[in-house]
Amino acid sequence: MSKDPLLQPYQLKPLTLRNRITTTSHEPAYPEDGMPKERYTAYHAERAKAGVALTMTAGSAAVSRDSPPVFNNILAYKDEVVPWIRNLTDQVHEHGAAVMIQLTHLGRRTGWNKGDWLPSVSSSRHREPAHRSFPKLAEDWDITRIISDFADAAERMKEGGMDGIELQVYGHLLDQFWSPLTNDLDGPYGGQTLDSRMKFPMDVLQAVRNRVGGEFIVGLRYTADEVEKGGITPEEGLEISKRLADSGMVDFLNVIRGRIHTDPAMTDVIPVQGMKSAPHLDFAGEVKKATGMPTFHAARIPDVATARHAVASGLLDMVGMTRAHMADPHIVKKIMEGREDDIRPCVGATYCLDRIYQAGEALCIHNAATGRELTMPHQITPAETRKKVVIVGAGPGGLEAARVAAERGHDVTVFEAAAEPGGQVRLTAQNPRRAEMIGIIDWRMAQCAARDVAFRFNT
Repeated sequence: MSKDPLLQPYQLKPLTLRNRITTTSHEPAYPEDGMPKERYTAYHAERAKAGVALTMTAGSAAVSRDSPPVFNNILAYKDEVVPWIRNLTDQVHEHGAAVMIQLTHLGRRTGWNKGDWLPSVSSSRHREPAHRSFPKLAEDWDITRIISDFADAAERMKEGGMDGIELQVYGHLLDQFWSPLTNDLDGPYGGQTLDSRMKFPMDVLQAVRNRVGGEFIVGLRYTADEVEKGGITPEEGLEISKRLADSGMVDFLNVIRGRIHTDPAMTDVIPVQGMKSAPHLDFAGEVKKATGMPTFHAARIPDVATARHAVASGLLDMVGMTRAHMADPHIVKKIMEGREDDIRPCVGATYCLDRIYQAGEALCIHNAATGRELTMPHQITPAETRKKVVIVGAGPGGLEAARVAAERGHDVTVFEAAAEPGGQVRLTAQNPRRAEMIGIIDWRMAQCAARDVAFRFNT
């Protein structure tokens, strides 16, 4: 039995998670026709196969037709999603991992020309700067309908075999209600008091709980501090956290800090290279201490040492390493095998997220197999015949060719005109904000060294 804090099991209600590492909900934009088909399933199954305890899907699955899928979201409001969810959960469970899904209504955080071209609804009359749709102030019948939509979607996910669900409460509709910055309503759901602002999310929680029962796992991923004048303060965020804990309807808290209404704000929530690692970890620990609730958190925790500290210090129960697993889905397997130095590092380039926001699909800047699991294996098969391979250029492309050829068993020599490897990546890394990019080169050089690749520099 390992003594590594990261490899200890964790009991979440009836669910035993085999270690403390999770990938938090994110939408790689792989759905087809709004469904998580084979490509989507293969992406999550790869992480399950390599040992992650919990893979959380969708960021986020839309519960209503008037939540247009601006990120190519899974359409959780369609009954046809159930067999696709069942296929995904079966394949993940086959490898011993748990799987959950995040549900949302995007509210104003969407565009009018997606999905069925329905108008967006919100508790705010103002446009979100990032997406610019003009929201209609939610009326009583909108609120009643959307509450029911959340419950319907949760029931579909339970029917599909999910181990639990997570409600998305930052930047989307539920948070738009409980943030004083985005609640312009009057009446029982209006923005005058915390009680009234929390009423809609709590009504959604109650409806979901009534539908799925007490044993099914339900959590929230939510902002407990908006870090903006007039928004949710840390003190109010802790009060919200305590109320969620005291409600008896929530099984885990997945804490974030900040807002996502603009691209600059997004980088504080999801930091990019050149920014501080794990900037909100201690704050998440404060929420855990104040509530005693099972606490999850992810925000630029790219390395195993930081993840281990988060669990060993009691700051978190489950640590999210989401972009890190896009760079290397085999992190847990390598920890178990004592090969932490072999982990391909996430360099924080956030090419994955940038592609999604440009209406693309999530791909990793230096793991070409991510998102291509059906056609490009993460583990390389040895070649039948050993050959001599000569590669000209030790830039990232040349080093990748050298690494793959050597891993297949070939005898590889690389010629490089410069005195050092790296090409344009080395040039980029001279900028202090881009210094981490050198990890793309350093990792490949280490992989090549381990496989006796010969280098001829200044040649």
